[in-house]
Amino acid sequence: MRFLSQLIGYRRPVFNAPLQPEDPFVVVGDIHGCDGLLAQLLERVAMVPQCPDQLVFVGDYIDRGEHSAEVLFRLQALSQSTGAICLMGNHEQMMLDFLENPAKNGPRWLRYGGLQTLASFGLGHIAEAAPDETWQAARDDLRRAMGPELEFWIRSLPVYWRSGNMAVVHAGADPQVRLSEQERRSLLWGHPDFPRTPRRDGLWVIHGHTIVDRIAAEQGRIGIDTGAYATGRLSAAFVSAADVEILST
Repeated sequence: MRFLSQLIGYRRPVFNAPLQPEDPFVVVGDIHGCDGLLAQLLERVAMVPQCPDQLVFVGDYIDRGEHSAEVLFRLQALSQSTGAICLMGNHEQMMLDFLENPAKNGPRWLRYGGLQTLASFGLGHIAEAAPDETWQAARDDLRRAMGPELEFWIRSLPVYWRSGNMAVVHAGADPQVRLSEQERRSLLWGHPDFPRTPRRDGLWVIHGHTIVDRIAAEQGRIGIDTGAYATGRLSAAFVSAADVEILST
């Protein structure tokens, strides 16, 4: 009975911190090779009255969609011309892993959509059982197609961005650990406690990685991946101290 009374008296922690970014910003969800949708969304964002100058992208620019190369070159140019923040996603990390060890990491990346990314750079299909030499040749071909500047840009992508009590990451974060001390894997692939345990430090976390039907600000989390490659809906959130306004294609 004592255990039952403890359960009855238990209250799940509630996150009730206000939205307090230093300045308004716009954050864009997972693009996954959908360059046409990205162009449409950027046009919509530009038409928003008093649109913030700061754009943030949550990662996963490549794979699954058909135009990963175009997305990468567009975002690289945007970041250099406007100061847009582009974060690392787990799909960019998988591509970098392929570049480091193609025979070991290539088959997994291809299963997650890497074939479409290779095709967007004009490269052909690779069988998973191909010999090491074939994988290495594919890696070298991709490097040449990307060019050293784009590869360096991808390698330099940060894993989080913060403004006030708003943090943007790709996949999630360990709710028990400060943002600056997070393991890289938690930020790129998520953490098991992230979707069920509210943070206690008043930090809102905006993220992609997990497809949602409806974008909502709940328990300190705002998921903005609306599955562009599968649904045709690429979404962004206009975040200010007053509200979170959703824009979608």
